[in-house]
Amino acid sequence: MPAKKKSAARSNAAANLFAVLGNDEALVKEEALKLCNQLSAPDAGDFGNDVIDGVSENSGHAAQIIHQTVQALQTMPFFGGEKVVWLKNANFLGDSITGKAAATLDALEDLGDVLEAGVPDGVKFILSATEIYKVRRFYKRLVKIAKVEVHDMLDTSKHGWEQQVMRMVESRGRELGLDFDREALELFVMLSGEATRQIEGELEKLDLFLGKERRRVEVADVKALVSQSRNGIVFELGNAIGKRDLHHALEMIDQLLFQGENAIGILLAAVVPKMRNLLNAKDLIARFQLPGGNYRSFEGALNQLPAEETRHLPRKKDGGISCYPLFLAADETRAFSIVELREGLSECLAANKALVTSGLDHKLVLTRLVVRLLIRRRDAA
Repeated sequence: MPAKKKSAARSNAAANLFAVLGNDEALVKEEALKLCNQLSAPDAGDFGNDVIDGVSENSGHAAQIIHQTVQALQTMPFFGGEKVVWLKNANFLGDSITGKAAATLDALEDLGDVLEAGVPDGVKFILSATEIYKVRRFYKRLVKIAKVEVHDMLDTSKHGWEQQVMRMVESRGRELGLDFDREALELFVMLSGEATRQIEGELEKLDLFLGKERRRVEVADVKALVSQSRNGIVFELGNAIGKRDLHHALEMIDQLLFQGENAIGILLAAVVPKMRNLLNAKDLIARFQLPGGNYRSFEGALNQLPAEETRHLPRKKDGGISCYPLFLAADETRAFSIVELREGLSECLAANKALVTSGLDHKLVLTRLVVRLLIRRRDAA
């Protein structure tokens, strides 16, 4: 899911220079194509535009692509009129070996000079890229002379990202005629994550599965169809912890580490939040007899508690209590004693310190922690 589209364009940006940037690859491609179609002359045909593939193999190839772009900008269409020059999917603008090479930087300097001097009347330029190093001179020149759109995925380490993704999923779902149950929507976001391409693919699967007769998406539909993104695997790891399923939890940790996640990130994104939710749910159920089994009843009862009793609970972006993770944990608390959960959070803190300050193998620290959390101890009863 992209963050809200940001514009880096200045008031003096040229009306015929455009850049579509950001790490949400699917949305960048979609918006750049849409922009190209909007700017193209109705009768442009196959020869009216110059679309240049910006995927380079090395710095020499990158320089060749840039010079080809400069040549296209300085060449009018064969039959007069207007044309669009689209440098598409440029992969040499980031902080990479190719991007830092002298040949690439020199060629970009030439392109910047041409753009600043102004392209011929009737020529429009589009640059699309998912990586661009904003410290470099080319980017600083670009934002001064072009209309720049930035489409970045949300930072899932920041609080409240789920609510923004939910709004996007609901909006795109309505376009397909899909209507989500609240629980189904929250589960969908937890499993699919924030990437636009992943979300759209999962929505298409739900659309085809439900058919024309049923358009209401329920929890069972999401569980049956939605694939697991990185966030989904993190969510599944939390589920395994809640069920005290040690074998599955270790499998999920192996999968996340294989995908390049680090142990500290896994601890803070999956293990600690789950243990905290379990402890909070256990405490609230014991003291206030919150109803389980029905989300609406649980949510209503939780929201009616005095503010001083819920001040410590996780919050949504709008300030309301994030009820759904607690609701999921509520049924799982029966597998843990309050002592185990309190000691478990203390062990999470110790593991975090070991990961940050010691030279111990990170996988060993993380897996040893999960074993200690999930193996039943005789003295815990």
